[in-house]
Amino acid sequence: MTSQGRPPEVLLGVSGGIAAYKSAELLRRLTESGHAVRVIPTESALQFVGAATFEALSGRPVATGVFTDVPEVPHVALGQHADLVVVAPATADLMARLAHGRSDDLLTASLLTARCPVVLAPAMHTEMWEHPATRDNVALLRSRGTVVLEPAAGRLTGADTGKGRLPDPAEIFDLARLLLERPDALPRDLEGRHVVVSAGGTRENLDPVRYLGNRSSGRQGYALARVAAQRGARVTLVAGHTADLATPAGVDLVTAGSAAAMETAVRESAAGADAVVMAAAVADFRPVDLATDKIKRGGDEPAPLRLVQNPDILAGLVRDTPRPGQVIVGFAAETGDAEGDVLHHGRAKLTRKGCDLLVVNAVGEGKAFETPDNAGWLLARDGGEEELPMGSKALLASRIWDAVTPRLA
Repeated sequence: MTSQGRPPEVLLGVSGGIAAYKSAELLRRLTESGHAVRVIPTESALQFVGAATFEALSGRPVATGVFTDVPEVPHVALGQHADLVVVAPATADLMARLAHGRSDDLLTASLLTARCPVVLAPAMHTEMWEHPATRDNVALLRSRGTVVLEPAAGRLTGADTGKGRLPDPAEIFDLARLLLERPDALPRDLEGRHVVVSAGGTRENLDPVRYLGNRSSGRQGYALARVAAQRGARVTLVAGHTADLATPAGVDLVTAGSAAAMETAVRESAAGADAVVMAAAVADFRPVDLATDKIKRGGDEPAPLRLVQNPDILAGLVRDTPRPGQVIVGFAAETGDAEGDVLHHGRAKLTRKGCDLLVVNAVGEGKAFETPDNAGWLLARDGGEEELPMGSKALLASRIWDAVTPRLA
């Protein structure tokens, strides 16, 4: 809901590319989450997806020209009343017209009148995305405050593969929600930086069937990687086991299933990085012995399970920082006990680890793990403390990067 108590008003622009079919999935996500959505396709977009599809999913009429319903002056009113504009896909032609102030259809006219956040999700062949004209148009649009997302890499039209693929609709939806929560969440303040983010849980095998693990879904780490990429960083994501999450657009993925594998991958990736954020839930212990065959049930009592501590990846990074000025961020999933509350344990962990920043999450049923939202505290080595109110995991990620960027050497 907006501050006026009404559903957020979202304009969904669709330009004419083969990826237009994915806009229907984005539209469904927006409407099912309570947003009021008006779809504005271009004439060429309707060659790929018919108006009936957009009208059925949005419950609102669809028009492409400025002479439809003239008394309501839609070419002005739609942009004026919107809380967010998302164009997905945004073709090279659409971005060129917007960059140069064209208003020859309802979509471009609405974009010129919008004073809310505007998000363009590009989709085109790699050669078109890399062309100097497109790069200049993207830079010009970003300089004016338009959020132009980094496209994904992957299969394009026909047999072609490369950068220029439309980001996953779920990813565009997450970023749209973020900008409704916080319109200034995606500045390009990480341009030229390399950051490493760890995410997900590790598993320590007991036998060919069983393992020791945890409930981490990886969503917070993936949100950190996604937001950093859209703020301009080169991002390496070291992922353990996650809830079947798609790799964020513009992010390099490295997989690491166990604590030992994650330590190796993080150290290798961090060698030249400006910042490392350890959001993964790394297992503290692993079995001393790995059974080569499945452990069978037998007797009244199971055999004792002997454990040994895993390496402390965060403390090791702080101790062996490979690059002067590197900013290191840790995460602490805590519960209160007889010795103190969550924040007490978080402060003690920051002292032990010695990292620059520590994100403290209260965990338990319905908190932090396996949820779309998150809250906590951000503790700094210099004594600063900031409460992170409940919001999307992307919102929390944006607050963390806000704290990292001024600390970069």
